[in-house]
Amino acid sequence: MADLLTPSRTLLAGALGWAAFGLGAGFWPALAPLWQGVGVALLAAACLDAWLSRRAPAMRIERELAGVWPVGTWNKVTLRLHNESARTLPLELYDDYPSAWGMEALPHTTSIAAGAYVAVTYRLCPDQRGKAGFGPAHLRVASPLRLWTRTHRLGPSSEIKVFPDFSQLLGHTLSATDRRAPAAGAIRKRRRGEGTDFLQLREYRQGDSMRSIDWKATARRNKPISREYQEERDQQVVFLLDTGRRMQARDDVTTHFDHALNAVLTLGFLAQKQGDAVGLMTFGGESTRWLAPLKGRTGLDRLLAGVYDLQPTERAPDFTQAATELLHRLSKRAFVVIITNLRDEDDTALRAACELMSTRHLVMCASLREKVLDRARNSAVHTFGDALRYCATVHYLQQRRAAIKRLGIRADRLMDITPEQLSLALVNRYLDIKESGQL
Repeated sequence: MADLLTPSRTLLAGALGWAAFGLGAGFWPALAPLWQGVGVALLAAACLDAWLSRRAPAMRIERELAGVWPVGTWNKVTLRLHNESARTLPLELYDDYPSAWGMEALPHTTSIAAGAYVAVTYRLCPDQRGKAGFGPAHLRVASPLRLWTRTHRLGPSSEIKVFPDFSQLLGHTLSATDRRAPAAGAIRKRRRGEGTDFLQLREYRQGDSMRSIDWKATARRNKPISREYQEERDQQVVFLLDTGRRMQARDDVTTHFDHALNAVLTLGFLAQKQGDAVGLMTFGGESTRWLAPLKGRTGLDRLLAGVYDLQPTERAPDFTQAATELLHRLSKRAFVVIITNLRDEDDTALRAACELMSTRHLVMCASLREKVLDRARNSAVHTFGDALRYCATVHYLQQRRAAIKRLGIRADRLMDITPEQLSLALVNRYLDIKESGQL
């Protein structure tokens, strides 16, 4: 498909020379017939060349790229251009990638001999999660007489999925949970033998609690025998994720919703490592997305594939409706984590929702607090404007604390936290619950 025909530098230079020749013919009338002949020849050549370039060149284009990309990282795209025509094709290559992304190494100018091919590699950095599409590439090809360049769109369309950058969002949190980095200080884990699920009997070791001794086995074997326990497994962790308008709040570059999503994936990874099933339900959006709890790597993969394209909407969350719907979908007792951004008008609705779900599940609520509030409260006051800002911030935070207090939720079941701290706080609270056997 031909999109645009533009004159080349050769044609522009010829037209400029013909115009200068016409200026000379104005002073010497004898040159006028020659000038007219040159003009007719130039016009005929231009028309002929434009007509010869009307068809797209016989060229095959292949695009090579991964089907899944992590957001915020540079990825390579390779275009292979096969010249199947009988002439050398000088061209300039552009690709049809998402325009908001960062890009390096385009456009690319090259010349492809007949029957040959070239591979052009460039880099892209996606700026947000979700599905993204590539259209046919744009080729600016010189006409046979090099008087025109015509833009053609050739090649396939492609679609990729942009996921959260799983490798970065886990960080030292996951290395600590693997028990290979105890010095990281991020995770406090209970040692083997101190859980709540019975694992095995073994000989008593120095340092074992007297409560762990199995007296019947000790009497049978005439030596001290201890019970060994492990952390509870086969439980359920279900996220109730707010996709309403408040989650569009942004601190620096990342939105509160993206921070929440990173925390969901981090805790989901840990939970499946601990043998628990992981599920999710959204509320506050145009539709509810439900992922039933599933164990193992399959559950984590489904969680990642099920949330990578989620985006917050302009709607207000309905906590009561979300709690009612979750109770209908989830029968087995679970650890339910509500992630939202509280306001003082939410206290009644959220309290009713938590009380409703607490009849069957262990419920914890995490509310994301804007980081700018902490900065404003801790900043120095030098001017009258600074004083007004400080007083307004303190007043707002007092109202927020009062609203949270009215919820009547135990302190260990409620977090008012900045988005950057959410992942680590959720992981530590989950491990505390696992160790205590509250589920």
